[in-house]
Amino acid sequence: MKLATYRDGTPDGRLLVVSRDLRLAVEATAIARNLLAAMERWDDVAPRLQALSEAVNGGREVGAFAFEPARCMAPLPRTFQWCDASAFLNHGRLMERAFNTPPIPDFETVPVMYQGASDDFLGPHDDVPLPEEGLGIDFEGEFGVVVDKVPMGATPAQALAAVRLVVQLNDWSLRALGPREMKSGFGFLQAKPSTSFAPVAVTPDELGDAWRDGRVHLDLQVEWNGQKFGHPNGREMNFGFGELVAHAARTRRLGAGTIVGSGTVSNADRAVGSACIAERRVIEIIDHGEPRTGFMRFGDRVRMCARGVEGEAPFGIIDQRVVRA
Repeated sequence: MKLATYRDGTPDGRLLVVSRDLRLAVEATAIARNLLAAMERWDDVAPRLQALSEAVNGGREVGAFAFEPARCMAPLPRTFQWCDASAFLNHGRLMERAFNTPPIPDFETVPVMYQGASDDFLGPHDDVPLPEEGLGIDFEGEFGVVVDKVPMGATPAQALAAVRLVVQLNDWSLRALGPREMKSGFGFLQAKPSTSFAPVAVTPDELGDAWRDGRVHLDLQVEWNGQKFGHPNGREMNFGFGELVAHAARTRRLGAGTIVGSGTVSNADRAVGSACIAERRVIEIIDHGEPRTGFMRFGDRVRMCARGVEGEAPFGIIDQRVVRA
């Protein structure tokens, strides 16, 4: 099934079930008032949400209406925890060169992860307010998962079994602030403003063969100001989501609704382009001795959409403009 959240003046919005083709939606608030409430009672509400999904997809739901992504908040507008990894080692190695940092110990065997802010996620068509143009404004196209409760010390298999929803996201970065925070030993804070999400969260079965080995095997198409920027595929994650969630749960329990991100989607084949500006700049430094691409400016737009082999867009589209706060 596919789930989304419409604005209704409350912090968590109201829950919708969306048709497979993203054309229709139906209110699900009689089952759970919002998606966070649904996550906290997933075993109880999931069968009822699934029945509603089957009804709207079968044309049997008389309360269905046209789905409008522009009215959407993030599927989970806020939650208890947001952890983002760097599971594409190709990207990680390039970022080490970009920030001139020493190699991360055990980078190829232990996932790298930071804990970000989860109180103010942005919707797919929200403007992105930022304080200064000179902070190195960058987009980062990613995939993520939303999990049920995960016990401390869960194995990767147990962690993967706890995945309830898959999401597409843009983990905004302010590159001018990143190097100092990385070298501090404490991790990102100011360099990571609010993360944006595509309008629809999907259960793994909705992805069919594109969900394998805890990875999203879809191209993530990225456009910047209407120009194609990259279309890397999520299959090249060096750590699958089972390993990432287990890493987050090694010394703590994870609450229902925790989101774990993949990190910037990145492929070894340069021909597919990149999902963030910093990666392209590093490649330019390698090839030409200097970066040739600047970062985003106020008024710039970025569009992201994961596509299947037949052109389907299971998560919908992120289409946003950067503005002065």
